Amino acid sequence: MVSSTAPRTALLASRMRFEEKRLLEVLDRRGIPRTVIDTRTVRHHLHDTPPPWDLVLNREISATKALYAALSYESAGVTVVNSAAAIETCGDKWRTSLALRAAEVPTPPAALALTAEAAEEAAEEIGYPVVLKPLVGSWGRRVALLPDAAALRTVLEYSEALPSPLAKLAYLQRYVDKPDRDIRVIVVGGTPIGAMYRTSDGWRTNVARGATTTSCPLTDDLAKLAATAARETGADLAGVDLVEDADGGLQVLEVNHGVEFKGFQEAHADRVDVAELIVERLVLGIDKRMDREVGS
Repeated sequence: MVSSTAPRTALLASRMRFEEKRLLEVLDRRGIPRTVIDTRTVRHHLHDTPPPWDLVLNREISATKALYAALSYESAGVTVVNSAAAIETCGDKWRTSLALRAAEVPTPPAALALTAEAAEEAAEEIGYPVVLKPLVGSWGRRVALLPDAAALRTVLEYSEALPSPLAKLAYLQRYVDKPDRDIRVIVVGGTPIGAMYRTSDGWRTNVARGATTTSCPLTDDLAKLAATAARETGADLAGVDLVEDADGGLQVLEVNHGVEFKGFQEAHADRVDVAELIVERLVLGIDKRMDREVGS
Protein backbone atom coordinates (compact mmCIF):
# COMPACT_ATOMS: atom_id res chain seq x y z
CA MET A 1 0.00 0.00 0.00
CA VAL A 2 1.33 3.42 -1.00
CA SER A 3 1.16 6.21 1.57
CA SER A 4 -1.01 9.29 1.12
CA THR A 5 2.13 11.28 0.34
CA ALA A 6 3.20 9.07 -2.56
CA PRO A 7 5.23 11.25 -4.90
CA ARG A 8 3.45 12.50 -7.98
CA THR A 9 5.78 11.02 -10.56
CA ALA A 10 6.39 11.91 -14.19
CA LEU A 11 8.41 9.84 -16.65
CA LEU A 12 10.11 11.97 -19.30
CA ALA A 13 10.87 10.15 -22.56
CA SER A 14 10.72 10.58 -26.32
CA ARG A 15 10.76 6.81 -26.95
CA MET A 16 9.09 3.98 -25.06
CA ARG A 17 11.73 1.27 -24.81
CA PHE A 18 11.79 -1.86 -22.66
CA GLU A 19 13.05 0.15 -19.70
CA GLU A 20 10.36 2.83 -19.78
CA LYS A 21 7.58 0.27 -20.21
CA ARG A 22 8.83 -1.72 -17.22
CA LEU A 23 9.02 1.37 -15.03
CA LEU A 24 5.46 2.32 -15.91
CA GLU A 25 4.26 -1.21 -15.17
CA VAL A 26 5.81 -1.11 -11.70
CA LEU A 27 4.47 2.37 -10.94
CA ASP A 28 0.98 1.29 -11.96
CA ARG A 29 1.10 -1.94 -9.99
CA ARG A 30 2.15 -0.05 -6.87
CA GLY A 31 -0.56 2.56 -7.35
CA ILE A 32 1.86 5.46 -7.61
CA PRO A 33 0.35 8.49 -9.37
CA ARG A 34 2.24 8.96 -12.61
CA THR A 35 2.13 10.65 -15.96
CA VAL A 36 4.23 10.40 -19.12
CA ILE A 37 5.85 13.51 -20.56
CA ASP A 38 6.70 13.27 -24.24
CA THR A 39 9.95 15.22 -24.58
CA ARG A 40 8.82 16.50 -27.96
CA THR A 41 6.02 18.49 -26.29
CA VAL A 42 8.13 20.06 -23.53
CA ARG A 43 8.50 23.82 -23.32
CA HIS A 44 9.48 25.85 -20.29
CA HIS A 45 8.56 29.48 -19.75
CA LEU A 46 10.65 31.47 -17.32
CA HIS A 47 7.65 32.51 -15.22
CA ASP A 48 5.69 29.25 -15.41
CA THR A 49 3.89 28.03 -12.32
CA PRO A 50 5.61 24.97 -10.80
CA PRO A 51 4.72 21.68 -12.53
CA PRO A 52 2.41 19.29 -10.61
CA TRP A 53 5.05 16.63 -9.92
CA ASP A 54 7.31 15.78 -7.04
CA LEU A 55 9.66 13.59 -9.08
CA VAL A 56 10.68 13.29 -12.73
CA LEU A 57 12.31 10.08 -13.92
CA ASN A 58 14.47 11.47 -16.68
CA ARG A 59 14.54 8.83 -19.43
CA GLU A 60 15.23 11.13 -22.35
CA ILE A 61 17.77 9.56 -24.75
CA SER A 62 19.38 12.82 -25.86
CA ALA A 63 21.86 13.94 -23.23
CA THR A 64 21.41 17.59 -24.20
CA LYS A 65 17.62 17.46 -23.93
CA ALA A 66 17.82 15.46 -20.71
CA LEU A 67 20.18 18.06 -19.22
CA TYR A 68 18.05 21.08 -20.03
CA ALA A 69 14.85 19.38 -18.96
CA ALA A 70 16.50 18.53 -15.63
CA LEU A 71 17.71 22.11 -15.15
CA SER A 72 14.23 23.46 -15.82
CA TYR A 73 12.35 21.04 -13.56
CA GLU A 74 14.88 21.39 -10.76
CA SER A 75 14.55 25.18 -10.86
CA ALA A 76 10.85 24.66 -10.12
CA GLY A 77 11.61 22.52 -7.06
CA VAL A 78 11.08 19.11 -8.66
CA THR A 79 13.44 16.23 -7.86
CA VAL A 80 14.91 14.80 -11.07
CA VAL A 81 16.60 11.41 -11.47
CA ASN A 82 19.19 11.73 -12.77
CA SER A 83 19.91 15.30 -11.82
CA ALA A 84 21.31 17.98 -14.09
CA ALA A 85 24.61 17.86 -12.21
CA ALA A 86 24.90 14.10 -12.73
CA ILE A 87 24.08 14.42 -16.43
CA GLU A 88 26.69 17.15 -16.85
CA THR A 89 29.35 14.97 -15.25
CA CYS A 90 28.46 11.54 -16.62
CA GLY A 91 27.55 12.89 -20.05
CA ASP A 92 31.06 14.26 -20.57
CA LYS A 93 33.92 11.76 -20.52
CA TRP A 94 36.52 14.28 -19.41
CA ARG A 95 34.38 15.51 -16.51
CA THR A 96 33.84 11.88 -15.54
CA SER A 97 37.58 11.18 -15.64
CA LEU A 98 38.29 14.22 -13.47
CA ALA A 99 35.69 13.13 -10.90
CA LEU A 100 37.08 9.59 -10.79
CA ARG A 101 40.67 10.79 -10.43
CA ALA A 102 39.71 13.18 -7.62
CA ALA A 103 38.17 10.24 -5.73
CA GLU A 104 41.22 8.04 -6.45
CA VAL A 105 39.08 5.55 -8.35
CA PRO A 106 41.34 3.41 -10.59
CA THR A 107 40.79 4.48 -14.18
CA PRO A 108 43.01 4.26 -17.29
CA PRO A 109 45.35 7.18 -18.02
CA ALA A 110 43.52 9.72 -20.17
CA ALA A 111 44.13 13.13 -21.70
CA LEU A 112 42.14 15.97 -23.21
CA ALA A 113 43.68 17.78 -26.16
CA LEU A 114 42.26 21.01 -27.58
CA THR A 115 43.94 20.71 -30.98
CA ALA A 116 44.96 17.93 -33.33
CA GLU A 117 48.63 18.74 -32.76
CA ALA A 118 48.22 18.47 -29.01
CA ALA A 119 46.30 15.21 -29.45
CA GLU A 120 49.22 13.64 -31.32
CA GLU A 121 51.60 14.62 -28.53
CA ALA A 122 49.19 13.35 -25.85
CA ALA A 123 48.84 10.00 -27.62
CA GLU A 124 52.62 9.58 -27.69
CA GLU A 125 52.75 10.33 -23.97
CA ILE A 126 49.95 7.85 -23.16
CA GLY A 127 51.39 5.20 -25.48
CA TYR A 128 49.84 3.30 -28.37
CA PRO A 129 47.43 1.69 -28.88
CA VAL A 130 45.20 4.53 -27.73
CA VAL A 131 41.42 4.88 -27.68
CA LEU A 132 39.93 8.07 -29.09
CA LYS A 133 36.42 8.83 -27.82
CA PRO A 134 33.96 11.67 -28.41
CA LEU A 135 33.53 13.75 -25.28
CA VAL A 136 29.77 13.23 -25.49
CA GLY A 137 28.26 10.06 -26.88
CA SER A 138 27.06 6.56 -26.15
CA TRP A 139 26.62 3.05 -27.60
CA GLY A 140 30.26 2.98 -28.74
CA ARG A 141 29.71 5.39 -31.63
CA ARG A 142 32.76 7.23 -32.97
CA VAL A 143 35.03 5.35 -30.58
CA ALA A 144 38.25 4.29 -32.30
CA LEU A 145 41.11 2.02 -31.25
CA LEU A 146 44.19 3.48 -32.91
CA PRO A 147 47.43 1.49 -33.24
CA ASP A 148 49.74 4.32 -34.29
CA ALA A 149 50.15 8.00 -35.10
CA ALA A 150 49.12 7.59 -38.74
CA ALA A 151 45.77 6.12 -37.76
CA LEU A 152 45.26 8.88 -35.20
CA ARG A 153 45.95 11.61 -37.75
CA THR A 154 43.39 10.11 -40.13
CA VAL A 155 40.65 10.12 -37.51
CA LEU A 156 41.58 13.59 -36.29
CA GLU A 157 41.25 14.93 -39.84
CA TYR A 158 37.74 13.51 -39.94
CA SER A 159 36.90 15.03 -36.54
CA GLU A 160 38.23 18.43 -37.60
CA ALA A 161 35.73 18.45 -40.48
CA LEU A 162 32.71 17.90 -38.21
CA PRO A 163 30.63 21.00 -37.42
CA SER A 164 30.41 20.54 -33.65
CA PRO A 165 33.10 22.38 -31.65
CA LEU A 166 33.13 19.49 -29.17
CA ALA A 167 34.02 17.07 -31.97
CA LYS A 168 37.28 18.94 -32.51
CA LEU A 169 38.43 18.22 -28.96
CA ALA A 170 40.23 14.92 -28.47
CA TYR A 171 39.60 12.70 -25.48
CA LEU A 172 42.27 9.99 -25.41
CA GLN A 173 42.38 6.98 -23.11
CA ARG A 174 45.00 4.27 -22.76
CA TYR A 175 43.77 0.96 -24.12
CA VAL A 176 43.46 -1.70 -21.43
CA ASP A 177 44.55 -5.15 -22.55
CA LYS A 178 41.50 -7.02 -21.29
CA PRO A 179 39.58 -10.24 -21.93
CA ASP A 180 36.91 -10.21 -24.64
CA ARG A 181 34.50 -8.64 -22.17
CA ASP A 182 33.89 -5.79 -19.84
CA ILE A 183 31.68 -5.43 -16.77
CA ARG A 184 28.61 -3.28 -16.20
CA VAL A 185 27.40 -2.69 -12.64
CA ILE A 186 24.05 -1.00 -12.06
CA VAL A 187 23.88 1.22 -9.00
CA VAL A 188 20.49 2.37 -7.66
CA GLY A 189 20.31 4.91 -4.87
CA GLY A 190 23.97 4.42 -3.99
CA THR A 191 23.78 0.61 -3.76
CA PRO A 192 25.03 -1.76 -6.49
CA ILE A 193 22.25 -4.21 -7.36
CA GLY A 194 24.22 -6.57 -9.60
CA ALA A 195 26.80 -6.93 -12.35
CA MET A 196 26.98 -8.44 -15.80
CA TYR A 197 29.67 -9.37 -18.28
CA ARG A 198 29.31 -7.94 -21.79
CA THR A 199 31.13 -10.17 -24.26
CA SER A 200 31.84 -9.43 -27.90
CA ASP A 201 33.93 -10.70 -30.81
CA GLY A 202 35.20 -7.16 -31.28
CA TRP A 203 37.02 -4.90 -28.83
CA ARG A 204 33.90 -2.80 -28.19
CA THR A 205 31.46 -4.53 -25.87
CA ASN A 206 28.35 -2.36 -26.03
CA VAL A 207 25.04 -4.24 -25.94
CA ALA A 208 23.81 -1.80 -28.61
CA ARG A 209 26.54 -3.21 -30.88
CA GLY A 210 25.51 -6.83 -30.35
CA ALA A 211 27.45 -7.83 -27.24
CA THR A 212 26.00 -10.74 -25.27
CA THR A 213 25.32 -10.47 -21.55
CA THR A 214 25.79 -12.95 -18.72
CA SER A 215 25.62 -12.59 -14.97
CA CYS A 216 28.82 -11.53 -13.20
CA PRO A 217 29.51 -12.14 -9.50
CA LEU A 218 29.21 -8.87 -7.58
CA THR A 219 32.36 -9.06 -5.47
CA ASP A 220 33.08 -6.66 -2.63
CA ASP A 221 35.78 -4.90 -4.67
CA LEU A 222 33.50 -4.55 -7.69
CA ALA A 223 30.63 -3.23 -5.59
CA LYS A 224 32.84 -0.74 -3.75
CA LEU A 225 34.33 0.67 -6.94
CA ALA A 226 30.95 0.99 -8.63
CA ALA A 227 29.32 2.64 -5.62
CA THR A 228 32.18 5.13 -5.31
CA ALA A 229 32.09 5.96 -9.02
CA ALA A 230 28.32 6.56 -8.92
CA ARG A 231 28.59 8.70 -5.79
CA GLU A 232 31.44 10.84 -7.07
CA THR A 233 29.66 11.56 -10.35
CA GLY A 234 26.38 12.31 -8.55
CA ALA A 235 24.31 9.62 -10.28
CA ASP A 236 21.39 8.18 -8.31
CA LEU A 237 20.90 5.67 -11.14
CA ALA A 238 24.18 4.66 -12.74
CA GLY A 239 25.60 2.12 -15.13
CA VAL A 240 29.27 1.82 -14.19
CA ASP A 241 31.52 0.27 -16.84
CA LEU A 242 34.71 -1.46 -15.70
CA VAL A 243 37.42 -3.61 -17.26
CA GLU A 244 39.73 -6.26 -15.86
CA ASP A 245 43.34 -5.46 -16.65
CA ALA A 246 46.16 -7.90 -17.37
CA ASP A 247 47.07 -8.06 -13.66
CA GLY A 248 43.53 -8.95 -12.62
CA GLY A 249 42.77 -5.48 -11.30
CA LEU A 250 39.64 -3.45 -12.02
CA GLN A 251 39.52 -0.07 -13.70
CA VAL A 252 36.48 2.15 -14.20
CA LEU A 253 36.01 3.35 -17.77
CA GLU A 254 32.77 5.35 -17.65
CA VAL A 255 29.67 6.11 -15.61
CA ASN A 256 26.42 6.22 -17.58
CA HIS A 257 23.47 8.35 -16.46
CA GLY A 258 20.92 7.17 -19.05
CA VAL A 259 20.95 3.54 -17.93
CA GLU A 260 19.46 0.92 -20.23
CA PHE A 261 18.88 -2.36 -18.42
CA LYS A 262 17.27 -4.77 -20.87
CA GLY A 263 20.51 -6.74 -21.33
CA PHE A 264 21.17 -6.68 -17.59
CA GLN A 265 17.65 -7.93 -16.89
CA GLU A 266 18.06 -10.79 -19.38
CA ALA A 267 21.36 -11.79 -17.76
CA HIS A 268 19.77 -11.93 -14.29
CA ALA A 269 16.36 -13.36 -15.27
CA ASP A 270 14.09 -13.15 -12.21
CA ARG A 271 16.89 -12.83 -9.65
CA VAL A 272 17.02 -9.03 -9.90
CA ASP A 273 14.21 -6.72 -11.01
CA VAL A 274 15.80 -3.41 -11.94
CA ALA A 275 12.56 -1.48 -12.41
CA GLU A 276 11.25 -2.65 -9.03
CA LEU A 277 14.43 -1.50 -7.31
CA ILE A 278 14.37 1.87 -9.05
CA VAL A 279 10.83 2.47 -7.86
CA GLU A 280 11.56 1.14 -4.37
CA ARG A 281 14.76 3.12 -3.79
CA LEU A 282 14.33 6.24 -5.86
CA VAL A 283 10.59 6.86 -6.19
CA LEU A 284 9.48 5.56 -2.78
CA GLY A 285 12.67 6.95 -1.29
CA ILE A 286 11.19 10.35 -2.12
CA ASP A 287 7.93 9.14 -0.53
CA LYS A 288 9.68 8.35 2.76
CA ARG A 289 11.30 11.79 2.87
CA MET A 290 7.94 13.40 2.24
CA ASP A 291 6.39 11.36 5.07
CA ARG A 292 9.10 12.62 7.46
CA GLU A 293 8.52 16.22 6.38
CA VAL A 294 4.75 15.90 6.92
CA GLY A 295 5.30 14.41 10.40
CA SER A 296 7.85 17.01 11.48
